[in-house]
Amino acid sequence: MQSITEPLVLDLVEWVAREPRAYAEVMEAWRTSCPRLMVWEEAVDRGLLRRGEPVRVTPLGLRALAAGGRAPALSPG
Repeated sequence: MQSITEPLVLDLVEWVAREPRAYAEVMEAWRTSCPRLMVWEEAVDRGLLRRGEPVRVTPLGLRALAAGGRAPALSPG
C-alpha cells in the first residue's frame, strides 16, 4: 500500500532533481506543505535526497522517480 505522503515525497525529489537547491530554499519552498518535515525526513531517510549544501537527489532518488513514472528534466551540468 502506498503511503499517503508518497506523492509529496516524489514531488520534493522531482523538484530537487531539476537543479541542486540550497537547504534554506528547500525549507522555504516546502514551509506551506502541512507535512513538510515528514516529507523531507522521509526523502532523506530513504536515501532519495542528500543533505548538505546544496541538497541533491541521489541515484536512488532518480530510480524512485523513474519507478513512479516521473522523468525529471535534469539541469545541464
